[in-house]
Amino acid sequence: MANALVWFSQSGVVQGLILGAVLAFLTAILVMNAVGRAVTTTVNGWSAIRKCGQPGNGVLVRAACAKALPVVNVFEEAAYWTATVDGSGQTLSGGNGYVLHFPPGKLPPHDAFWSLTPTDTVGYMVENPANRYSVGDRSALAQNADGSVDIYLQRQAPSGHEQNWLPIPPGNFKLMFRVYLPGAAILDGTYQLPRIVRAQ
Repeated sequence: MANALVWFSQSGVVQGLILGAVLAFLTAILVMNAVGRAVTTTVNGWSAIRKCGQPGNGVLVRAACAKALPVVNVFEEAAYWTATVDGSGQTLSGGNGYVLHFPPGKLPPHDAFWSLTPTDTVGYMVENPANRYSVGDRSALAQNADGSVDIYLQRQAPSGHEQNWLPIPPGNFKLMFRVYLPGAAILDGTYQLPRIVRAQ
């Protein structure tokens, strides 16, 4: 038995098994990433996978959804968008300030609530001195004179607009926008989140 184990360990079989397992893992990641890109819709820099959680999804779509948004609800229950770039395609960075402008009457339609949350690039919230980690329909956001709403995404509080301020992390970051029980305009694709505009 001992001789067989020595032969097995020196024969290259073990190394072959390890190499095969590593290659299989890397291949699975590449396949899931490719499938994820194929089912992702991006508009104005915001990306969403509308197919997650639907019955009839194949194993590859289910795996891609689990990798992108673990434990995600079906889109009809909760719509999720993520953004890592601004409206001009530049990576979101805490070194800049941004504005998310909603025209009058164009806040996300819903039958529950919506929220906007900044995280680091992995998805973890980052401490900030204001202890404010999201804004949403329950944040009493101030309206402009024309009824529009601006959300200010920056490191320091914007003078005169503190009520609509959402602190962002110091380095590169991403945004997660959630709408629970989204309205018909979201479900049929006619509603679009506005571009994230870099402040001048």
